[in-house]
Amino acid sequence: MVKKATKKRVRREWTKADIKELKVHSKARTPVVKIAKMTKRSVGALRQKALNLGIGLGHQR
Repeated sequence: MVKKATKKRVRREWTKADIKELKVHSKARTPVVKIAKMTKRSVGALRQKALNLGIGLGHQR
């Protein structure tokens, strides 16, 4: 049996600039997938942070 290589996850703290950028994208209704590629964060991480901040994300609000 061949063991599958696991991807090492690196946690990055949310800076004030990151949060500001997320809020701008929220107002602009930028698709979450596009934000994820720009910020190099997962869609789940973006959604969790938006939920904690109390802002909507993506087009479904």
